[in-house]
Amino acid sequence: MGGVSEADVSEDVRAWLDQQWDPDRPLVEWRKLLAGSGWAVPSWPTRWHGRDLASWADRIVADEIRDAGAVGPPLGAGMNLAAPTLVTHGSDDLNDRMLLPTITGAVSWTQLFSEPGAGSDLAGLRTSAVRDGDEWIVNGQKVWNTSAHHADFAMLVARTDWGAPKHEGISYFVLPMKQPGVEARPILQMNGHSSFNEVFLTDARIPAANLVGDSGDGWRIARTTLMHERTFSTLRRPQIPPGVGRALEEAAAENAEHFATYAWYPQRAGRADLVIDRAVRHGRATDPLVRQVIAELVSFQRASEWTASRARAARSLDRPPGPEGSLGKLAASEVARRSARVHAAIAGADAMLSAVDGDADASVIAEVLVSTPAQSIAGGTDEIQHNIIGENVLGLPREPSVDRGVPFRDVVRGAG
Repeated sequence: MGGVSEADVSEDVRAWLDQQWDPDRPLVEWRKLLAGSGWAVPSWPTRWHGRDLASWADRIVADEIRDAGAVGPPLGAGMNLAAPTLVTHGSDDLNDRMLLPTITGAVSWTQLFSEPGAGSDLAGLRTSAVRDGDEWIVNGQKVWNTSAHHADFAMLVARTDWGAPKHEGISYFVLPMKQPGVEARPILQMNGHSSFNEVFLTDARIPAANLVGDSGDGWRIARTTLMHERTFSTLRRPQIPPGVGRALEEAAAENAEHFATYAWYPQRAGRADLVIDRAVRHGRATDPLVRQVIAELVSFQRASEWTASRARAARSLDRPPGPEGSLGKLAASEVARRSARVHAAIAGADAMLSAVDGDADASVIAEVLVSTPAQSIAGGTDEIQHNIIGENVLGLPREPSVDRGVPFRDVVRGAG
């Protein structure tokens, strides 16, 4: 829609909210109304519950919904990863079935990408999908799958052509999770949480209509999901507007359930927000070595925020997520590592203890030290991000590969 300004969008959505927002509606019913108006995700096509507006409209509308004391679409992998991928690559039939219940929160999602032998080298995955009439039959194992134990659907990549090179024989599916042959087992992490699962697929079935894009085009589609994952690598907890009413109560309960899974994510990011106050309270603010590492951390963090701002600016200009997501991902990993080192410098050996007399934050700091390594792994390791930046930003030649162009079945055989 050419010529539409931010002020126009704000005025239009504000007028609509004044007429339609009712906190006593059931939450799903409210979100159906929101989707029907096109204001749930205004940058999406009108065919898929949007308004064909530029990407900046999403931020404007989200702010207006919050200021009106209303509730927007749900959080999580559905709206952040699955839905944007389907809007870009899904068939009309699949999008008709999946997008609206994702917007309303009627269904939840997980991501089945990584495998025990295919994490950083995701294209080396061995989970197989074989066509059987109007269905695909899936066998294999996935790992590090957040919320898989209660998800309704999964974004799944599986190998459908073992005779093609490894990047070309992969397909992308929407897998119904609640069926025989899908078993999710929680993984106990060293920080005591169990956010992730390993998922075993034994003759699990997927309707043929749940193939996203074309068979064999899964790697390209998966990269869309991964770019969105890196864009949303920072987890921010929105505040449910104050007030009473069924929609608000149900949204608050939904938020609490969602963030129970991610309770340790702020610690994974390093808790840089705590370092200055802790240095003062522990009498380390005048230590020149501690002051130096704090200054290095804060300056690096602010520089990384500029990179994130550039990424947001690119999205506001309707540019798709790109390599800048890898820059932000690398910066987040470095902030986490530096924060952990600063916390250790402030607390000394006490940083290893989850309870210290007179230190209310001791358990948080101990959790930081055992959680920050995950920041450099989730969403693609630092090494993978370096490759993406080198090839797509710096124009360096591709990393040498002995299996490029080789049928994947020969690669597997050659690996013993």
